[in-house]
Amino acid sequence: MIGYVTIGVSDMERAKTFYTNLFADKGAKVMLDAGRIALIGSEPGSPMLAVCEPYDGEACSAGNGNMVAFPAATKEEADALYAKAINLGATDEGEPGQRIPDQFYGAYARDLDGNKMCFYVFG
Repeated sequence: MIGYVTIGVSDMERAKTFYTNLFADKGAKVMLDAGRIALIGSEPGSPMLAVCEPYDGEACSAGNGNMVAFPAATKEEADALYAKAINLGATDEGEPGQRIPDQFYGAYARDLDGNKMCFYVFG
């Protein structure tokens, strides 16, 4: 249902490196690089993340209440992605844990530009 989600970044090379390293185990690579915007994914037709310098030339900002959620196959994978994000320079926004008993497990961080992300498992 989602083709791609776009987040604003202040340094394209840093953002591409962060996200391709974060999701390297899922085969992440830059699928399209058009200078001020790059699409990161694993294969054509699958959901992607676009990192982008804002079109208006103004500084990027992380939206209050905005978040990109990345699915994990297991709680252990969610934990590992969270730890890897922190190791790559992200900041903690909520350590891994069960949020809704038997329904939702999540781990929250902010990337190098303050964009909020969640690594989650349903069930």
